[in-house]
Amino acid sequence: MAYLQLSNVSKAYSGVDVVHDFNLEIEKGTLVSLLGPSGCGKTTTLRMIAGFEQLDGGLIRLDGSDITSVPPNRRDIGMVFQAYALFPNKTVRENISFGLRMKRTPRSEIGSKVDTVLEMVRLQETADRYPHQLSGGQQQRIALARALAVEPRVLLLDEPLSALDAEVRVVLRGEIRRIQSELAITTVYVTHDQEEALSISDLVVVMNKGIIEQVGAPEEIYRAPKTRFVATFIGTANQFRGIASGRHTVVCKNFRLLADGVETFAEGQEVVALVRPENIQVQADQPQRSDWNVMGGVVETITFHGAVTRLGVNASGQRVVADVTVANTKPVSLGQKIWLMFPAGACQVMAAKE
Repeated sequence: MAYLQLSNVSKAYSGVDVVHDFNLEIEKGTLVSLLGPSGCGKTTTLRMIAGFEQLDGGLIRLDGSDITSVPPNRRDIGMVFQAYALFPNKTVRENISFGLRMKRTPRSEIGSKVDTVLEMVRLQETADRYPHQLSGGQQQRIALARALAVEPRVLLLDEPLSALDAEVRVVLRGEIRRIQSELAITTVYVTHDQEEALSISDLVVVMNKGIIEQVGAPEEIYRAPKTRFVATFIGTANQFRGIASGRHTVVCKNFRLLADGVETFAEGQEVVALVRPENIQVQADQPQRSDWNVMGGVVETITFHGAVTRLGVNASGQRVVADVTVANTKPVSLGQKIWLMFPAGACQVMAAKE
């Protein structure tokens, strides 16, 4: 049996479903991210796990026990908020020890527990400072330390890094993953940042309009999306609209695509072939390959992303995005005629209407 289990969980506000028939099983010691756009229900789901929101339907089990009606302070769950929620008039040590005192932890143990979590978040030197004397990243580490000090059965993090700048976010998400792995604590992490979710999670739950679109390991979510929403929300995907023809062809407006898996669709059915930018090769001269998709186009945009440069290409009226590396591609200029090529296996074909 899963350690944390949500079964047919639902929540509505003013008659509008925010979370609908939500089913999820989380194994002990794993980090699971709830990922989706604003308003998809991920924070509401987290708050129902914490006990801050009552369910309209379904139940929640933790370690085999039904906690659906258990008050938040008796669930033994730790939560880290986006806004830190530190007490401004208390020192770091007093902030961290607050939860321990509420749990009536013996005074003789509180000091050592506070020192342990401060060492864990690498902020031992801040014990006697006040929150306003810390940076945003340090405050978030202290909020994490406070949640961990009470040794919760489950740790919940609600967009904990969204208020921080990009460089600090990258560092802190690595720290969160390190600490979570060291403690083997079951963790549910809410974020709208796909890179964040893919980089730290054992399992990613992609949500949209209150329902689960797909659950899977980060690589599976990226490489094998099950719906168009997942394919386009996670990373970037070129969408070639057309109709299924035969076993391996999608007939588009101005060209024909070779694609695997077309035979699973009815002849003439409207489909969309999805192709990731990194799977498209760029050449200055026309390739002579009949077994690959080859299309000419004109470079309209060039966007530098460090190791990768993203090209926006107009290919017979179709906007195509291709990622190239400096090491493998000759310099490209705006307005240049180039050739794009990719194999049939790079296309993932889905029904045009879901």
